[in-house]
Amino acid sequence: MKTMTRRASVIRHIVTSLDRIFESTIQRFNDSTWRSHSSLVILRCRRFLLVAILLVALGGCVGRRITKANVDEVAEGMSKKQVESILGPPTELDNKDFVILKKTTYLYRQGKDTVTIIFKDDKVVEKQSTLTN
Repeated sequence: MKTMTRRASVIRHIVTSLDRIFESTIQRFNDSTWRSHSSLVILRCRRFLLVAILLVALGGCVGRRITKANVDEVAEGMSKKQVESILGPPTELDNKDFVILKKTTYLYRQGKDTVTIIFKDDKVVEKQSTLTN
């Protein structure tokens, strides 16, 4: 939940910054003698497009919705790449490199639910989930 709140805060901050930049640009156009109506329309459309592109791009960063069906697709012996193709990138990642084996834990958080996938030598050995549906 904190991650979503943090992302929403970052998005709000970026949109506010873009607003300030575009408003100052529009004000400069209004103050100049060579302004034209079409220039203002183009600036406003450009602003809208940049904000839309930013929201789509950041929306992709949020990740996929984790479902019980997706978690059930993850099987023992799968690689990290295979797991990420099903569940997306993990919310948290913990790497432990021991002399004889490498242990990686992927943690996916979605609201109060968590999914933990444990890899040994880059293969799934265990999965735990608090998802009900």
